[in-house]
Amino acid sequence: MKPAKTALPTKSPAGRGVDASHPLAAELRPGQSLELLKELHILTRDGRLNQDSRRKLKQVYHLYQFIEKILQETTLVPGQTLTLADHGAGKSYLGFILYDLYFRFHPQSHIYGIETRAELVEKSRALAAKLGFERMSFLHLSVQEAALAPELPAQIDLVTALHACDTATDDAIAFGLQKKARAMVLVPCCQAELARHLNAHKALNLRRTPLAELWRHPLHTREIGSQLTNVLRCLYLEASGYQVSVTELVGWEHSMKNELIIARYTGQHKRQAAQRLRELLQEFGLDELLHTRFTLPQDNAGAP
Repeated sequence: MKPAKTALPTKSPAGRGVDASHPLAAELRPGQSLELLKELHILTRDGRLNQDSRRKLKQVYHLYQFIEKILQETTLVPGQTLTLADHGAGKSYLGFILYDLYFRFHPQSHIYGIETRAELVEKSRALAAKLGFERMSFLHLSVQEAALAPELPAQIDLVTALHACDTATDDAIAFGLQKKARAMVLVPCCQAELARHLNAHKALNLRRTPLAELWRHPLHTREIGSQLTNVLRCLYLEASGYQVSVTELVGWEHSMKNELIIARYTGQHKRQAAQRLRELLQEFGLDELLHTRFTLPQDNAGAP
C-alpha cells in the first residue's frame, strides 16, 4: 500500500494559497497567497503571470532563498523577536513576500519597511491591514532618520536593500552597522557617487598614474565607478567584522543590476581589509571618502 501524500497548504490568512492543482503551481511557492500576488500586480486579475512578472518574481524568489537560509541560521534567545529592516522598500514587494513565505509562520518576528515616499508607505500600510499581516510596520523615514527612530528596536537581525540607488546602499550599510545587524543582504543599483569623484579629478589622475586610463572615457568612468564602489563596500564590511560573499542575483539576461552582496557578522575585524580599503581610496584619488562614506571604526566594542 502506497503511503499517503502530504497535502500542501491551501489556505493562508491572506486568502486562498497556491496548492498542487493550481495552474501556476510550478512557478509559485506552495501556500503563496494569490490575493497578495494580485495586489502586488504580479498576477493579473484573472490569475495569470506575464513575462515581466515572471522576471520580477524570479528575482524575488531567488533572493528569498538566500534570506531564508540566513533567517534559519539566526539563533534567538527565548522571547527575542526576529527583526528585518528593508531599506528603500518602495512598494515592499520583497517585504510582503518574505512575510507571506516565512514571517507569518513565526509569531516572534517583525518586518520594518523603510521608505521616503509617503504615498508608497500609506499604500503598504493599507495592504498589510487588508491581508492581516499584523507584524509589518512601514515607516516614512530616510535611512539616516531610521537609525535613530524610536519605532525601531536597538538591534536589527537582518538588513535588506533591493536595488537601492546610488548611495542608498551605503546608507543601508551604515544603518546595519549602527543597528549591529547579524547579516545584510544588498543588491546595489545605479552607483554614481564614485564616478562623479573620479570624473572630478580625472585630469590630475591622468598625470599621476596610468591606472587613470581605466576611467578616461565617460562610459568607462561609469563602469569602473560602479565596480569600485562594490569592492570598497565589501572591504568596508570585512573591516567592520563581517564575512562577505558576492554572487549573481539572477542571470544577466534578466537584469543588469545583478550583484548580490551577503554579509554575515563574525566579529573578526579584518585589518588587511581596512588597509586595502585605505590603499584603494588613495590609489584612485578618493582619500576624502575615508572620512565620510567609509569611516573605519576605531573602537569595535559593543559589536553584535
